[in-house]
Amino acid sequence: QLQLVESGGGLVQPGGSLRLSCATSGFTLNSYHIGWFRQAPGKEREGVSCINSKTARTNYADSVKGRFTISRDNAKNTVYLEMNSLKPEDTAIYFCAAGTSYYCSNYGSYKYWGQGTQVTVSS
Repeated sequence: QLQLVESGGGLVQPGGSLRLSCATSGFTLNSYHIGWFRQAPGKEREGVSCINSKTARTNYADSVKGRFTISRDNAKNTVYLEMNSLKPEDTAIYFCAAGTSYYCSNYGSYKYWGQGTQVTVSS
């Protein structure tokens, strides 16, 4: 059974940093892409970043390029999202998900989801 569990969310001031973790079980990270998504109140869910299962190539939404970094630790079956220079508009529930589409950036194709972790950026 595939499971994904996010952690690391919280309240942070603008300009601050957080590191989110996505702990996975029931599969290996070289068999599924892992994507990070977010959903702010009243807005649609959007793909933020992803890491390719086979190549470990990464992809970022324009809104987070240069500020967020996705990485993975295969030994720990965990994917991370390092978020720096956070802005109030980054406030959202962040989800990780697993998928097998050809491109990890095909954000509409992810099948398995975690429960989400809240990130609030406010002074």
